[in-house]
Amino acid sequence: MIEAEHSVVIGTGVDNVWDYVQDIRRWANLFPGCKECEVIDDNNSKWLIKVGAGGMVKTVNVLVNVEQWDGPEKVYFSYKLESEPVVGSGSYTASSQGNSATEVNLHVRVEGSGQMAPMWEAMSRPLLPQMAKSFAGRLKEEIEEANGIVAAPRPSMLSRIGQWLRRLWQTISGSGH
Repeated sequence: MIEAEHSVVIGTGVDNVWDYVQDIRRWANLFPGCKECEVIDDNNSKWLIKVGAGGMVKTVNVLVNVEQWDGPEKVYFSYKLESEPVVGSGSYTASSQGNSATEVNLHVRVEGSGQMAPMWEAMSRPLLPQMAKSFAGRLKEEIEEANGIVAAPRPSMLSRIGQWLRRLWQTISGSGH
């Protein structure tokens, strides 16, 4: 069994976050490698995901079941791969950090069974934390964009090198400013 967890602070209130995440199609669209999402009913969907590790790339059908929609703070889900002996579960929890921020914690677990379990777990071990981090980052970006929140521009590489050189020079020369 492999688990991964990632937290992110989204720059809007918990109700705005919930408005976005209560649609399973949005989850699927943000999931790395997801090519399509077929909604079966309010709690069930089928995702087509392209997964790659090293030189191995595989497309899998994943049946996702939302076991509990307890918004705006919690969602619990489980999933299984249609043609592989792999199952898992996870959760989404959100806590208000005031009117303009929400901390979201994503937790996911993968468990393989049968003869292929060691292969699936070996493949998932390095990928799962990356997927959780990528998903959380994309979730943050999409929700903030949907709520008109513009991310501060990141300094250019040249600017960062200049700042580093300035600090280095200050350290070497002993000048504090």
